[in-house]
Amino acid sequence: MRTQRQVVDYALQRRALLAEVHSGRVGVAEVCDASPYLLRAARFHGEPTDQTCPVCRKERLTQVSWIFGDALKHAAGSARKPEEIEQLANSYADFSVYVVEVCRTCSWNHLVLSYVMGTGDAPPTSGRRSDRRRTAAE
Repeated sequence: MRTQRQVVDYALQRRALLAEVHSGRVGVAEVCDASPYLLRAARFHGEPTDQTCPVCRKERLTQVSWIFGDALKHAAGSARKPEEIEQLANSYADFSVYVVEVCRTCSWNHLVLSYVMGTGDAPPTSGRRSDRRRTAAE
């Protein structure tokens, strides 16, 4: 597996939010608000986990990985399986991955992890210099 760079773990934020929910300071409806698009992505692109939903405690959570990056063009903003992310990491210099946990029963969702993948190479530059002024003869 390629190395993940600039990893950010949101476990502390998640734990604080769940403490607020369980104490009653934050309503369940406020945190169980997954969009239909996210729920559909969890169904088709998600990876099941062994962790039970912390809100409804009825179903195991599913993790969905979303990819973003200018170089990805049409693929940016889409959900991908880990195998697909590995393949993309071998082809593109840098792109961001955001992993979201989702409960398909109660619609709980929370950002779990974010990181950067890719070859780490500098993006290719064009042969033409944009800062050079052209003369009338050119």
